[in-house]
Amino acid sequence: MARRRDFGSIRKLPSGRWQARYRNAKGEVLPAPETFGNKGDAIAWLAGVQTDSARGTFIDPRAGRISLENFAESFLAGRVLADRTVETYRGLLTIHILPELGKIEIGHLTPGDVRVWHNRLAGKYPSTAAKSYRLLRTMLNAAVADELIARSPCRIEGAGKEAAPERPIATIQEAEKLVAAMPERFQAIVVLAAWCQLRKGELLALRRRDVDLLHSTVKVARNLQQLRNGQLVIKEPKTTAGRRTVSIPSHVVPTIRSHLERFTALDPDALVFTGEQGGPLRPHVLQKHWSRARLTIGRPELHLRDLRHTGNTWAAATGASTRELMTRMGHSSAEAALRYQHATAERDKAIADALAALAEPAPVIKMEKKRSARPTTPDQSETSGRR
Repeated sequence: MARRRDFGSIRKLPSGRWQARYRNAKGEVLPAPETFGNKGDAIAWLAGVQTDSARGTFIDPRAGRISLENFAESFLAGRVLADRTVETYRGLLTIHILPELGKIEIGHLTPGDVRVWHNRLAGKYPSTAAKSYRLLRTMLNAAVADELIARSPCRIEGAGKEAAPERPIATIQEAEKLVAAMPERFQAIVVLAAWCQLRKGELLALRRRDVDLLHSTVKVARNLQQLRNGQLVIKEPKTTAGRRTVSIPSHVVPTIRSHLERFTALDPDALVFTGEQGGPLRPHVLQKHWSRARLTIGRPELHLRDLRHTGNTWAAATGASTRELMTRMGHSSAEAALRYQHATAERDKAIADALAALAEPAPVIKMEKKRSARPTTPDQSETSGRR
């Protein structure tokens, strides 16, 4: 026989276990997701549901009865994401997340499940583990916001941070050698990547109208990406900061002018950089020539994106402020810009020389000159006093 209360009721089942039932906001009478071994546990569970309901924090236990695999599909379908981002997310899900966690209902996914999965992945692929954890945390935070679960099981402090190694930097002389080692129609790419700190996708999407040699500026308004199926996609930058106008250092303007005259069509919408047949320059074609160039100068570890890192470091060494670096690089947060304000050996030597200059003339020299004018022996001083 059921024992009724204002909020719900409990009853003893023929099996000897106890069942709790409650009334939701719609007036529906719903059973607890599990039965209880004794009456006290059933009463305590029902009281907890009533308290959470009064606070507005109660989550229907049945809402989380969806597998992580199925929730991931609805998560991706319900958000506006860039094509490359969707590819990245699906790759992380398919290879690293769902094989171990995909069949578990999100309402039953525990911090222990997440910790075991993360530790196993981080032991082999630390950077991938951080990316995968961030995606899992984002999805489960969305489940909390959608009131499918009360709290996310992703609670590992620092698990989403990547301890990426310091990227290599080229010297100015090496950058010049890289330019010379590239085919002529691609030399301006190296120049703009290093001296204007443009990303590869930004470079490949540049149009003639974006390059203003009269005022020595280049406008970043688009980004070209190649999907895994070979499709080329051109979109606007993801952030407002990414849409920017960058000043071109005067010493590389002639190189860019020569490129426009020789390799770019006159149409204002013509791509600045194209393949040999005049179509969009595909990333893998550029990579082929870049790989040869870096081997030619003896820097096989350099990636094309390292030119942007190199140029940002050069800019920081000029004394550029964090805000100035953020604007030039197209970053919306100061964290990335601060990475480039680290000391270099040359800059540290300049600081040491400047500190030495502050100390001149040294006080110790004055003291030595003053002492040299005094009598050198006690006998001479005494003799002088008696006189």
